[in-house]
Amino acid sequence: MPHPSFNPVQAAAVPVVLEGQKHLVVVAPTGAGKTPIGMVAALEAYARGRKAAWLVPQRSLTDELDRDLQLWRSRGLRVVRLTGEAAVDTELIRSADVWVATTEKFEAICRAGSLRDALAEVGCLVVDEIHLLGDPTRGAVLEALLARVREDSAGTRIVGLSATVANAEEVARWLGARLVRTTWRPTRLTWQLPLLDPVDETDWAARAAVRTGAAVRIARQVTDGGGSVLVFCGSKRRVRSTALALAADRGVSTVGVDADDAEAVERLCTGAGVRLHYRDWPYKREAEQAFRAREADVLVATSTVAAGVNLPARAVIVSDTTLGMDRVEVSMVQQMFGRAGRIGAGEREGWAFLLTDPAERAHWQARLAAGYTVRSRLADHVADHRLAEAVQQRLSTLEEAGSWWAGTFAAYQGHDSVEPLHEAAKFLASVGCLRPAADEDRLEPSALGRLTSRFMVDAVLADDLATALRQAPVPDDPLAAENLLADLLSTCLPVLEQAPFTERAKTALRAALRETGRAADEPDTPRRPVPAEAPAPAEDEQRPRAGDLARAVLLLAAHRPALFRGRPAYVLGIPVDSMTGILEEARRYLAWLGAQGPLGTVHPWVAVVAADLSLRIRWRTLGAGRGAGRLLWMCERMATAPLAPGLVPRMWKAARARGIDAPDWNGTTPPGDCAISRDGYRALLAERVTGTRLTLQGEEVRVWAPPGAAIRLWSGATTTLHIADGEETTLLLPPAGPAGAGDGCRGAAVFTRGDRLASGWLGTYAALPV
Repeated sequence: MPHPSFNPVQAAAVPVVLEGQKHLVVVAPTGAGKTPIGMVAALEAYARGRKAAWLVPQRSLTDELDRDLQLWRSRGLRVVRLTGEAAVDTELIRSADVWVATTEKFEAICRAGSLRDALAEVGCLVVDEIHLLGDPTRGAVLEALLARVREDSAGTRIVGLSATVANAEEVARWLGARLVRTTWRPTRLTWQLPLLDPVDETDWAARAAVRTGAAVRIARQVTDGGGSVLVFCGSKRRVRSTALALAADRGVSTVGVDADDAEAVERLCTGAGVRLHYRDWPYKREAEQAFRAREADVLVATSTVAAGVNLPARAVIVSDTTLGMDRVEVSMVQQMFGRAGRIGAGEREGWAFLLTDPAERAHWQARLAAGYTVRSRLADHVADHRLAEAVQQRLSTLEEAGSWWAGTFAAYQGHDSVEPLHEAAKFLASVGCLRPAADEDRLEPSALGRLTSRFMVDAVLADDLATALRQAPVPDDPLAAENLLADLLSTCLPVLEQAPFTERAKTALRAALRETGRAADEPDTPRRPVPAEAPAPAEDEQRPRAGDLARAVLLLAAHRPALFRGRPAYVLGIPVDSMTGILEEARRYLAWLGAQGPLGTVHPWVAVVAADLSLRIRWRTLGAGRGAGRLLWMCERMATAPLAPGLVPRMWKAARARGIDAPDWNGTTPPGDCAISRDGYRALLAERVTGTRLTLQGEEVRVWAPPGAAIRLWSGATTTLHIADGEETTLLLPPAGPAGAGDGCRGAAVFTRGDRLASGWLGTYAALPV
């Protein structure tokens, strides 16, 4: 334990943890010491010979908790950290005593049938920030997970921790949990709502300037008295611009400094004792260390710090009442306030300020007084979780689905109609994710359904994307194919469509679109390749539209991969940290599309191009070009998931140094860095499409492919699927589809579980160019 004795909150909760196996919800102010309560619960499960899983809402919190549990490792406990960016080593998970995971990663493990036995050994599930049941983005995942655990026969105990739940009694009753609630905190907290000067509501620049000015004045008052300050902003750019304003207030010359120039911002602000922190900020680790060590007395951050990263502050300033385009939740403001006056940082008093304009001040006073009420979000994502439960073989009939729904928080709060479940089942069946079972009375997940659930893609958005691809003409070259994928991803996925861009990025964005042979046309017309000699568009046509930043980023990744080699701060003037979220979201959907090649659920061109592009995006720091996907896939498989970050770049560079452009080498001796067994390596060699022969002659295709491989033939948009038996065979191409649907495009492709080979222009993706 981190301290030799318990404080009043811990002294009240720990006996409840130790006296039985009943679920428990602990609600106490931020900074009151809830983490040791979770530690006791995890150790109690370990003492009973069971595993413990600890869920946190953000990856940054897994880092901090992982550090806190380092003492456990030194005492022999096996602690494993799991996040979305970390590959899963199933054997490591099985052998671990404690899992530290994001909610999404734990749910992904639940959906992986290979780990079902390990899940049954979990005796305690500690849920940090259990109030995120009401979060619009991740609340549905957490609710579905908790509903499953509370009904599971494995006897997993839930211990929920939160600082901000107005309806904690309701949450506890739903879980069947005992509630421990206290208002004690080790420091005194005073909060205020300073009133901003009125400005024109439509003048965004003026509104931002007023908020920045107020934050600067309050920060100066606190730091002049020897205190430290956390300033929370609603966007990454606001973090950078506010930090520059604070540095300028301390005498640093910031005239002409671009807020998007990360190196300049870091240098100037560090010299002024001001640091910055957000997920993609390249210097966030240094910022945490400097702020903890009192080398900096001001930290400007986004909500990642509010969610639990333990940093010292005498005062907190919430500069913005919106996060991006959304209004900030009361729970988030309360968490931000809770960062003030943390006793572990030597502060015994805290002050919190929420900057409000005249139109919103009364509203915020009422919201803060009422507190945060958790409302179920599951009804907004019924199809995804209906499918996930089916994949885990927990329900297959409407009656079973109804019983599952009755156990959710949504039903507990009065959403007891099962009609949304029926509609979800109909939708999932219509898009091919569910299908009738052999007895016709049950619905079971199809291969596509299992794939969709495993990749945790939104079923509705995934269908929108797949439908748009089916309706699009079949491309006739790689450039057109990659452009089409980038266009549709950037408009079908809200995260990509709504990706923000700065004023500075407008020129760079236009340049990026032109660099990749694309530019924006009229809003309602399809995008077409722009000739190099085309005249510059008019001023009003140069305004970026929704999805343009994502489109530019994806096209650069596809067509100019060398720009990403190493870890550059900018690519054609666009900050790399603004690209990360776009690329990771796109990569997940591209991988989902690429994995459908053997299923026949997308056109072969989609599967081939998407698979190649998803792997190139994942390993973009290698600068791998078109056709690298197959070799990258082989390197991944030889490296194993947990060792891939270190081994894949090494194996890639070694292969390229030897002139290897595809995984089609002879011999059965594993390369030097290969981390799998000899038997595993031989099995991997058999998964390749190496040796496949495709010969098109008129209406026929002569094919040899590995036994069990999927042979896909197409004429335009019409496709057929055949399974290879290991013998050379002749197959007929399908008849061409309707005119205008790419009827001139004919071809054949072969897919194994992870490898692929195709004829015609798709053959470009078989290997890197010589």
